[in-house]
Amino acid sequence: MEPRPAGGPVDGIGVYTRALLAHLPAAGCAVQPYSWPDAGTATIGQPLPQSFARATLVDLATPRAHRVHMPADLFHATDYRIVRMDCPVVATLHDALPIKYPELCNPRMRRLKNWLQRKAARKADHVIAVSHYAVAELVECFGVDPARISVVHNGVDDSWLDTPDRAAVAATLARHRLQPGYFLFVGTLQPRKNVERVLGAYLALPAAVRAERALVIVGAAGWRCETLLRRIAAAQADGARVIWLDKLGEAAALRHVYAGAGVFVFPSLYEGFGIPVLEAFASNVPVVTSSTTSLPEVSAGAALEVDPLDEGAIGAAMLARCATTPCASAASVPTAPAPAR
Repeated sequence: MEPRPAGGPVDGIGVYTRALLAHLPAAGCAVQPYSWPDAGTATIGQPLPQSFARATLVDLATPRAHRVHMPADLFHATDYRIVRMDCPVVATLHDALPIKYPELCNPRMRRLKNWLQRKAARKADHVIAVSHYAVAELVECFGVDPARISVVHNGVDDSWLDTPDRAAVAATLARHRLQPGYFLFVGTLQPRKNVERVLGAYLALPAAVRAERALVIVGAAGWRCETLLRRIAAAQADGARVIWLDKLGEAAALRHVYAGAGVFVFPSLYEGFGIPVLEAFASNVPVVTSSTTSLPEVSAGAALEVDPLDEGAIGAAMLARCATTPCASAASVPTAPAPAR
């Protein structure tokens, strides 16, 4: 199995991989993590025999002869970096975003990366899709034989279903100067996450609502987020209660921030699945999400679904969720004194 590199923020693929490493042994599987030995990047588990770039070049040059030797019964690739091996290869392909919607992805070497991903996807003996929505796109964009695709939905760890310690929640909120009941977004700041429209919808809400509820944005800066960061800074300078947490730290802290939220807002433009929606459900937080891509499949009617391109609709849904989750109920989370500065 190939986990994500060690260090830095953990994305959805990282969460997925860590969960497999944690839970597959309980199913009777002996699991050995491997990582591609990329220069300058710390890895988890054992390094694969060569870098992904070198293995890919050799694979392309000698497609009939070359196989990477792996001392395993099965290799599970949890992203698109797939090469031929001398054991069966299963790959989880989370979405076809880079190929179907290249405008939502980093353009650097995009055509080459997409060509390599198409070639790599066809090397897997079997493919796992994380949603039924993703299947048609994997067939269309990667040319994967639908007979070789199985759908296995994502989930959340059992720990998300346990009510977090109230004092610990209060301490985390106090540390970040958060008052319970806020609007919450979680995800990397990049175009497809649609955070600019979330911010615009929030700033258009009635002043009384904004005075009662902050907008809390949790996520690292991604590509092409400079305009968003300027808008966040301008809103803060104007006195708006917009809080950006780009380095939240431990997983427990994220769980605590979910627990303090009043409404979770996730109108993403594109998701192969959308784990944050499940995290919000597990935290008993009402959800506003998109009516497009895989998100209706994930929310299964339990969220308010909106057109992610309609800023007014996003704001109206945020207000509607406020009516069902007054701040008074969120304030049942005990507060602790804010740390002195």
